[in-house]
Amino acid sequence: MNSLDFTLHDQILTALPSGALYHAAARILCVSDLHFGKSDRIARRSGQMLPPYETQATLHKLQTDIDATNPGTVICLGDSFDDLAAAGSLTEDTKLWLLRLQAGRRWIWVEGNHDAGPVDLGGEHLASVNIGGLFWRHIAESGAVAEVSGHYHPKLVLPGNPARACFLYDTQRVILPAYGAYTGGLHCTAPVLQALFQRPAYAILTGKTALLAPMPQDRHAPS
Repeated sequence: MNSLDFTLHDQILTALPSGALYHAAARILCVSDLHFGKSDRIARRSGQMLPPYETQATLHKLQTDIDATNPGTVICLGDSFDDLAAAGSLTEDTKLWLLRLQAGRRWIWVEGNHDAGPVDLGGEHLASVNIGGLFWRHIAESGAVAEVSGHYHPKLVLPGNPARACFLYDTQRVILPAYGAYTGGLHCTAPVLQALFQRPAYAILTGKTALLAPMPQDRHAPS
């Protein structure tokens, strides 16, 4: 699977090259920032038409990770939908696909800033959840420990290479990359990300193989 293990608050976690996080001991698969329906939302608000295939592409990727890990619990860590109207615009085929993925396992939709409020798509709808020895929420909170979050869509550029979405982690927290097909990113030298991490901190780049690198420190960021 070309994944990479790391330890957070005494829990061994696996960063998958797709951008999903697997907690084998608790059988939890976590993905963040799916942003289903982004092309629909952009068309509604701006009139700009994008190929409406991002939801299917993201679901194919999620299906592959679920098949590979067979989790007992799936946590969608917020901003699963680009807005609540996008959630309501999913096709019947897409809804049935989601229900098939949910079958036989616990499915938790964590509330994000794009999709505040429940959606009628099965599973549980929670603001955050404490499970598997870790606290799972959408947006990281300063001073939190044992925290798994998303929201920022972190990315990293290695010399001579294009930007790649990445996990960021230290001894107290991990921030997941965006999992959705139509998602941008925030470089990990951004002050808001620098302020959340103690040193040493690390990035795990997504792609064909999960790749470990030191989290770069912006020269203007606090140590």
